[in-house]
Amino acid sequence: MAAFGRHKAQRLARPDGSRRGGLDERAAPVVRLLNGRARFCTTSSCAGRIVLAQGSTAERDRSPPSRCRFNRFSRSQDAGIQKQNCTWLLVTHETCDKGDVMTALEKATGDVVLKFEPFVLHVQCQELQDAQLLHSVAVDSGFRNSGITVGRGGKIMMAVRSTHCLEVPLCHKGKLMVSEEYIEFLIHVANQKMEENIKRINRFYERLESALNAAVSANSSSSQETGKNRSVYVHRRKRKTMQEQGVRTSPEDHNAESEPQDGAESSLAIFAEIMIAD
Repeated sequence: MAAFGRHKAQRLARPDGSRRGGLDERAAPVVRLLNGRARFCTTSSCAGRIVLAQGSTAERDRSPPSRCRFNRFSRSQDAGIQKQNCTWLLVTHETCDKGDVMTALEKATGDVVLKFEPFVLHVQCQELQDAQLLHSVAVDSGFRNSGITVGRGGKIMMAVRSTHCLEVPLCHKGKLMVSEEYIEFLIHVANQKMEENIKRINRFYERLESALNAAVSANSSSSQETGKNRSVYVHRRKRKTMQEQGVRTSPEDHNAESEPQDGAESSLAIFAEIMIAD
């Protein structure tokens, strides 16, 4: 447990490696909620995005959106971003319109695809049961492509993912291969997916918060019950030890187990015990 805490502190102390150096606005609440708990540490995130990617390998570029904890982009500042062997002509975490896409396509000189990539989050968990809780909440919230991996060193990672992606070629060697009407239709589909993505993120946050609070309450109740059971055990053990040593126990020592007795009979029993002792 201490080792996980140290690793988490070191990880979160690193400078943010994303191009914007900060959290996606919609991913921020989930990331902060998890990092605020001792048993979780986020390692990468993206709130979801619509991308125009250009390059010979653009259609095969399915690498995670960021290798860092956070990722944030705007449609105006990300034009022309280089990513591995492709260039992003347009990137936005919001819905987009036809004008934005057509303006970006004017810069096309190679193969271009329009992509929608949904919310993704990678979390390192302290115990397998923590990852299982997170996985259950993610699946129930609509992120049904989520999964858990355990490394050789025991590192437990939970990935929150969904399958409602979109990837469609638009240009070949800079030449537009589809009609503007079709582009308008694709933008409508991508925007619908973005809206659904936002709903799932909000649902995930609400259910995750409830699940984490419930887990804390359950652990607290379990600790109290364990303490109570230990107290009863110690009491019984103490009485047994006294009996084995020939030490007479008082009636109060039997209250935890003995059946209630009639008041008169109890008084007579105590009186007889005193007489025998004399």
